[in-house]
Amino acid sequence: MFTNAGTSSFTAFLSKVAPEMLPGRRPLPPGMAADLAPHATTIVAIAAAGGVVMAGDRRATMGNLIAQRDIEKVHPADAYSLVGIAGTAGIGIELMRLFQVELEHYEKIEGAMLSLDGKANRLASMIRGNLGAAMQGLAVIPLFAGFDLAASDPTRAGRIFSFDVTGGPYEETGYDAIGSGSLFAKSALKKRFRAGLSVDDAVRLAVEALYDAADDDTATGGPDLTRRIYPVVMAATAEGTHRLTDAETATIAESVVSGRMENPGG
Repeated sequence: MFTNAGTSSFTAFLSKVAPEMLPGRRPLPPGMAADLAPHATTIVAIAAAGGVVMAGDRRATMGNLIAQRDIEKVHPADAYSLVGIAGTAGIGIELMRLFQVELEHYEKIEGAMLSLDGKANRLASMIRGNLGAAMQGLAVIPLFAGFDLAASDPTRAGRIFSFDVTGGPYEETGYDAIGSGSLFAKSALKKRFRAGLSVDDAVRLAVEALYDAADDDTATGGPDLTRRIYPVVMAATAEGTHRLTDAETATIAESVVSGRMENPGG
């Protein structure tokens, strides 16, 4: 099996060789387990001219407690796409890493990169495999976005996909948010978003949306100026994926906080 993979899907390969290693295949005791593990909270994604921006806050909660202040929920899925997680943090991180291997495995076996739609469908099937755990409270909902290399118009190549707990993929127009603070983040984006935003403007808007989410949702962490913990912000463009440095994010976050000191409503 290891010398002849036989399939371009690493998840399918793993289901034959070691199914117990897949997140959704592990046996769980009966009952709800939602309060036993830290939960990641709010992720936003914004389509911009020539790419897409994704940002996530850094807080993980466990009930009414802050489990971690500096968790990273946004990662590159491959060279041209990004994935962010909300829900049960441990399973979400494991699912995200498996998705990264899935895309790399496909490229090595097939000698070509999956289309953006193909990547979204692969992620959907992986979420579907976690349905049993999700029904016991250990749900993971990712947000997927990327630069579509096959797009006829490069200025509209940034695409965003959301999912439900059963693995259903849905393409979003313009922007989207997931997690406990998503209602407030999307409300902020709804007022400020416009088609054709530059990547820099989309980055600023993403940080402001996370600030608004943290202002009304206790599970979402705002910029922590004392500990110098700021949102993770990434972009996917024709040049590939890029993560803003801590210094760049700090400058934007501190500017947002400074502006809200004068006008708390934004």
